[in-house]
Amino acid sequence: MTYGTVHSVESCGTVDGPGIRFIVFTQGCPLRCQYCHNADTWEFGCGRKVSSEEIIKEANSYRSFFDATGGGVTFSGGEPLAQPEFLEASLREAKRNGLHTVIDTAGSVVPKNLDQILDYTDLVLLDIKHIDDATCRILTGRSNVNTLAFAKLLAERNIPVWIRHVLVPGVTMTETFLRQTGEFIRTLGNVERVEVLPYHQLGVYKWEALGLEYALKDVLPPTAEETFAAQELLNSYLS
Repeated sequence: MTYGTVHSVESCGTVDGPGIRFIVFTQGCPLRCQYCHNADTWEFGCGRKVSSEEIIKEANSYRSFFDATGGGVTFSGGEPLAQPEFLEASLREAKRNGLHTVIDTAGSVVPKNLDQILDYTDLVLLDIKHIDDATCRILTGRSNVNTLAFAKLLAERNIPVWIRHVLVPGVTMTETFLRQTGEFIRTLGNVERVEVLPYHQLGVYKWEALGLEYALKDVLPPTAEETFAAQELLNSYLS
């Protein structure tokens, strides 16, 4: 039996993949994104310990909602790829139960069993933090090399992908960076959707509770018009 640690679950999620979904937020993440709204999921080794069989049994109790809406189970975080054995076992169990599977990841972790994990994955929500490596290191504490290589691997295996990109004024919200992101997306061929997520400060209270300094406290969210323009620009690289 394979165990992992889970921060929390959401029984009827509607934004992390198609249909109504059971979202598993795994505990632990190697990134330190300056805009992270789940900083309480960073630390490894804490959270609820659960087996892959138990978590899928819990997910399967919502089967009627999945069947009615084309939903399933999504593994998010934290970073689900940072618990690769648990993730693989859970995905395998999910497919054994006929569930649609999604991984919501930044692709910054490259586990040894990545190919096996992808064997049981129907869709990947890939968060491209920043297309510029130097800026990505400042924004997240890590290079984007693994993320971009992961995106290319998904393209080679023709696994459907939804790209997610957080729009941060002064950081990611420049035409140059957005066009570079779009050009990269255009090379892949397996991207079904691009989701521009406007930066917000809803998770600041978690940083404060953890005694952490929030680096983007003076950055205001983008306007609806700016978000729409960025979405339209990136969408143009899908056609």
